[in-house]
Amino acid sequence: MTVEHAYAKLTVSLRITGVRADGYHLLDAEMVTLDLADVLVFGSGDGLIVEDRVAEPGSPVPVDGGPGNLVRRALAAVGRSAAVRLIKHIPAGAGLGGGSADAAAVLRWSGRARPTGADLELALELGADVPFCVRGGRARVRGVGEVVEPLACRSGEPFTLLTPPLAVSTVTAYRAWDRLGGTAGGGPNDLEAAALAVEPGLRTWRERLGEATGQTPVLAGSGSTWWVRGAYPDVEGAVVAHSVCPG
Repeated sequence: MTVEHAYAKLTVSLRITGVRADGYHLLDAEMVTLDLADVLVFGSGDGLIVEDRVAEPGSPVPVDGGPGNLVRRALAAVGRSAAVRLIKHIPAGAGLGGGSADAAAVLRWSGRARPTGADLELALELGADVPFCVRGGRARVRGVGEVVEPLACRSGEPFTLLTPPLAVSTVTAYRAWDRLGGTAGGGPNDLEAAALAVEPGLRTWRERLGEATGQTPVLAGSGSTWWVRGAYPDVEGAVVAHSVCPG
């Protein structure tokens, strides 16, 4: 039995710098790894059990392991099988890269987590955030996620995260950004205005976190998590996470 931790990623800033001919958007982003993490337990055999500690603590939920499941996709990509117990602490649809982190954990378990060459191509095929999740720490991420340039990492920096019971599809958010004419907005996240157009209910949660902390919350990627720097453990429903550096 082998245990791997799948650490969440936080997109601190996100600029959309262009659109490729195939429709994929080019990015220039800063990302950091957080100590909020899923846990993957690998054993002999085959199958996937998800224990969701976010929605229903302690309640194992079997899933069908369909083609869209990133753990299943990563196992197939590396040509391996395993009985996997996935303990979820990263909220789904929160913009914190939970699925990408899980895929990166599979690559580490299989020995296919080198951030260059064929391993990088494999990670990128699984998702745009997977190359960063493989490397971890703090980095500038460009292109469609394949250019990951390490930055000086500050371990232990606190962030307060508030994730509403809402989800915004990444694809839908980018389509909204295109429909809005590629507006950048005034904050560090170019997708924020698009996500708010898709899900106006996000505003209520931004205001709640802002009023509780006195800061201006930022949306994590395409959402739905709002975050601010610093530790505010008394904010109802919020989670305080800290940056993690490689090694």
